[in-house]
Amino acid sequence: MNLYVYTNKQGKVFYYVKHSYRDKNGKSTSRIVEKLGTHEELLRQHDDPKAWAQEYVAELNRKEAEQAQPVTVTYSPTKQISERDGALYYGGYLFLQKIFCELGLDKTCKAISKKYKFEYDLTDVLSKLIYGRVLFPGSKASTYEEAGKLLEKSSFAQHDIYRALDVLSKENDFIQSETYKYSRQAMNRDDGILYYDCTNFFFEIEEEAGLKQYGVSKEHRPNPIVQMGMFMDGDGIPLAFTIYPGNENEQGSMKPLEEKIIRDFEKSRFIVCTDAGLSSMANRRFNSTRQRSFITAQSVKQMKADRKAWALDPEGWRIAGEDKHYSVRELQENPELYRTYYDTVFYKESWFPEDSGLEQRYIVTFSLKYMEYLRSVRERQLQRAQKRLERGNADKKRQTDPERFYEQLHLTYDGEVAEETKIWISEDKVADEAQYDGFYCVATDLEDPAASILKVNARRWEIEESFRMMKTDFRSRPVYLQRDDRIQAHFLTCFLALYIYRILEKRIGERFTSTELLKTLRDYKLYQIPGVGYLPCYPKTAITDALHDAFGFRTDFQINTNAAMKNNFRLSKT
Repeated sequence: MNLYVYTNKQGKVFYYVKHSYRDKNGKSTSRIVEKLGTHEELLRQHDDPKAWAQEYVAELNRKEAEQAQPVTVTYSPTKQISERDGALYYGGYLFLQKIFCELGLDKTCKAISKKYKFEYDLTDVLSKLIYGRVLFPGSKASTYEEAGKLLEKSSFAQHDIYRALDVLSKENDFIQSETYKYSRQAMNRDDGILYYDCTNFFFEIEEEAGLKQYGVSKEHRPNPIVQMGMFMDGDGIPLAFTIYPGNENEQGSMKPLEEKIIRDFEKSRFIVCTDAGLSSMANRRFNSTRQRSFITAQSVKQMKADRKAWALDPEGWRIAGEDKHYSVRELQENPELYRTYYDTVFYKESWFPEDSGLEQRYIVTFSLKYMEYLRSVRERQLQRAQKRLERGNADKKRQTDPERFYEQLHLTYDGEVAEETKIWISEDKVADEAQYDGFYCVATDLEDPAASILKVNARRWEIEESFRMMKTDFRSRPVYLQRDDRIQAHFLTCFLALYIYRILEKRIGERFTSTELLKTLRDYKLYQIPGVGYLPCYPKTAITDALHDAFGFRTDFQINTNAAMKNNFRLSKT
């Protein structure tokens, strides 16, 4: 390691510790491992900042040389182990801890602690709740127990967790806004486009209370639910969230959260992209301003008659970058054209005025591949509908149930009471739905090229995938907490866990699946040899190499001395 002194254009001097090494290809390279500070900052503590920095680097090199000495550990086959001999510890949290500190969550917790003046360490509590949600998701009690198996011990008692939840709930908005501001310093965020979606979480109870209300569960469970609305940026990293009662319409949740972003995040210019269920006309008007715009999915089936006729008209279709027009009917009927353009997306667009005064642009797409997919889905649904009909179970429950194709006729003999009901699959209903096969529509107030708008809309799946991860991988439900404030705090920790995990994914290049990455983090364990150091008990893989390279420290040596691990702890908090 050596001292690197950098002077910017304004004449400000910065001191860094630089580490030179050879990468896996044998090429000589270097990286900054520590920022010591500016000349002015160091001058407050040292008479000669440069001389101090040189001595500091020399001391690091001396310690590194000492750590490079071979380590000998003696074991006896006749001596029994004691309760204090060694243990297996979670180490994957060190990478999460690095991002936790980069997001300023330690500083934010200190600011909150100063305000409330409590005795427990809020930073320690929040960090352990977040690491636990990623590494060993479970109840608050189990999280406290498992946190004892992290390399660095907890400083709080189990009851402090519940005290902390009360405070985290009160400071929810402050924590979200501060995390966003620090994230802007730590990385370049694509926050010009914001994706919004909602989901809900069920409780293992039957009685409604507070936020826990009966509503339409996305998992079709007969339990009270709470709902979450979340904004995600263009890189797939969460931005802000809100929790609201399970019996409220999700369309009303977006505007208040946007207003909070504008007010607390000091961000007013962005494009909001949502699905059809959240795209009320009020939300579209709210985001059709000089500084904001909207992109939203639009149901072709629910369009006004004149617009639906235009959207389904087989003529006038184009391919991005071409002036030629195509006929959908000809594409379907001509086998050669069908094969040639099977994977091509065609589009048409037009502006339409609304009664509210808003003018919006409809971009309708058609794809032969998408048409075949919808037909295959419907064919399977029709098969299920026929089986249910034969079993006498023909009750329609949801809009997407196969029973939507049923037609019913009540037969009576006296004109009053039906003595028999005849049910069959209606060919008219099947044909009515089939006319929409292959068509998809997006509404917007933007004038950008259609291909650009469709590309933005196509990434909405990422926020749905984030909700899936929060529910399954991070086991955020079912929820057993009862008090509203603690429920809010629980989802704040889930949100921050997702926040940190998504940044970690970006940091290592998004080369691995979430299943692979989470398994690596959870299996990343080290065995402690008291008084000596730590043995890595995880396999060295491309993922562990990527983590070490991206975060600037590593533990994949045959043995990590106590001094080396102490340095790793320091680097993970820098």
